[in-house]
Amino acid sequence: MTRNDRNAVEVRGLVKHYGETKALDGVDLDVRQGTVLGVLGPNGAGKTTLVRCLSTLIVPDAGHATVAGLDVVRQPRRVRRTIGLTGQYASVDEKLPGWENLYMIGRLLDLPRKEAKQRADELLERFSLTDAAKRPAATYSGGMRRRLDLAASMIGRPAVLYLDEPTTGLDPRTRNEVWDEVQRMVAEGATVLLTTQYMEEAEQLADSLTVIDRGRVIAEGAVPELKAKVGGRTLRIGPADPAELPLMAAAIREAGLDGVAGAQPVPDEGVLYVPILSDEQLTAVVGLLGARGFAIADIGTDLPSLDEVFLALTGQRTASVDEMIPQEVAA
Repeated sequence: MTRNDRNAVEVRGLVKHYGETKALDGVDLDVRQGTVLGVLGPNGAGKTTLVRCLSTLIVPDAGHATVAGLDVVRQPRRVRRTIGLTGQYASVDEKLPGWENLYMIGRLLDLPRKEAKQRADELLERFSLTDAAKRPAATYSGGMRRRLDLAASMIGRPAVLYLDEPTTGLDPRTRNEVWDEVQRMVAEGATVLLTTQYMEEAEQLADSLTVIDRGRVIAEGAVPELKAKVGGRTLRIGPADPAELPLMAAAIREAGLDGVAGAQPVPDEGVLYVPILSDEQLTAVVGLLGARGFAIADIGTDLPSLDEVFLALTGQRTASVDEMIPQEVAA
């Protein structure tokens, strides 16, 4: 992926009210050019409001934001020609066939006729819609309309692409197609702001994450940085002799090491799990087992999952894969 130090998107103190509700309450964020920023947050956190402000669909009440160096309030027309947007609901013309939807959008973006045709054909193939290219979009399933909408947002090869929960309702195969296309665009220099509640998607695509709750940024950083901020690791110990698992666990419990809550042997895996909070605790556990004469064949540490990080930061769980793929929508 292309990297540089320039910011494609800069947001400072962005505020948006709906009556007495502050959908955005002084949001700051940066998206480096040629990278993917994942924006996480529970429902109602302000993610979609942020995307709508940055795509010029609504005007913020205060603050400042630029996209590709363009002011979203003072230069909205130029911003719109720079961005692509896939919102939470499909926005294609259902009376037109899929191919004509894409060709029309390409021409509106000033693509030459030949390029608009080639780009429409290319994206229909990438999103497995070639067989339905001549059918009106109204005959598409919900999942197919979603894929067409995603293709429409990408047809002009935008410099900045906003994806607002783009894979909700898509089956796993199509979700992977979307991920592949996003990664292809970023490799070619595009910048992506992605909102999602699907943690695997965030880990798969995002270079860095911003967590929003109640209209405010509450955490930001790369995935490992956020996991480290939340704290808590699990020490994973594999003894040379699996029969010693219960003896190792008992030794740790009896030693009463400072801050070490205990140890959980998992015989089926042949592994002992020990929750730790610091490198000092890790050293103490390993030192104790060595002093007691236990032979260790394997050792490692596991950070919290991104789902656990999200829960710790916001107090809300993320949607499961089954919840993200309604059967009547996926196609």
